[in-house]
Amino acid sequence: MSRDVSDFYRSLAADADGRPLAGPDALRRWADRRARVRAAGGSLVAVLLIAGAATGTRLVLADDRGPVTPPAATPTVTASPPSPSPATPAPTTTAPATPDRTPSAPATGTRAPRTPTSIPDRAFFAQPAGLVAAPPYFTEGEPVLPEFCGADLDEPVVQRRTRALFYHLGTDRPETAVPYGSYRHTITIHRAGRAGDWMADLRRAVRECPEQEAASGGVSRQRLLPGGAYGDESLLIELRTPALTAGGTAEGETVRLIRVVRIGDVVTVLWEIGWEGTSSDRANVDDYSRRAVRAVADWLD
Repeated sequence: MSRDVSDFYRSLAADADGRPLAGPDALRRWADRRARVRAAGGSLVAVLLIAGAATGTRLVLADDRGPVTPPAATPTVTASPPSPSPATPAPTTTAPATPDRTPSAPATGTRAPRTPTSIPDRAFFAQPAGLVAAPPYFTEGEPVLPEFCGADLDEPVVQRRTRALFYHLGTDRPETAVPYGSYRHTITIHRAGRAGDWMADLRRAVRECPEQEAASGGVSRQRLLPGGAYGDESLLIELRTPALTAGGTAEGETVRLIRVVRIGDVVTVLWEIGWEGTSSDRANVDDYSRRAVRAVADWLD
């Protein structure tokens, strides 16, 4: 053994002899403290591992979802009273002048008929062949309508013409047979836009005069009937009067029908007057009304 090694062992023995050995209690306390330190160290390592794993998981999920955008700040609206501003005058516009009345327009068709200034013969319809009881003729001064309790139906017109015609109901009548009935057919040209007003006045006059004294005696009763669709507008007036015998005794009633049709500013009136106490035939009135409207429409076309 070398001298250096011998000197190292002697020094170690001298140092050990100078330090007292710890008792059993001291050794036990030291061993317990060391065990607690190791346990605390293990718990800390476990906590650090768990925290790291959670952080890694969040990073992975965040990568899958994409970058997270912080919520946009919500603007704060602060209400404040409006500040007064000087009034600005509204711009002024001048509306085009409009007439007091709008000219009457047809309820059907694509255009309004013109307003004529004269009434030719062709404005009147031709009766069906074989049913003419006597040649028609133009007349003047005859009333266009009955007086309805004195209602004022006067209207300044452009022109008016009236024609009287006589008819049979069938073609099997001999030439010497008396007519079944007669019509007073009047065509009137009203001022532009006023024919509709005249029709309204007539409608009101009939409704306000349900009864009046008949010219032949007794009481005449009048009313409006559903008149069908003729022209732009139409009225059908019924008049009922007592049917008087030669001795003045009433036997039943006589019925008269009046068809009034407006086509634009033109009004045509078919007043069935009858003949020796006959009553108006509704089918004949309707047929003649269609013919009258067709003739006026052809004239105005």
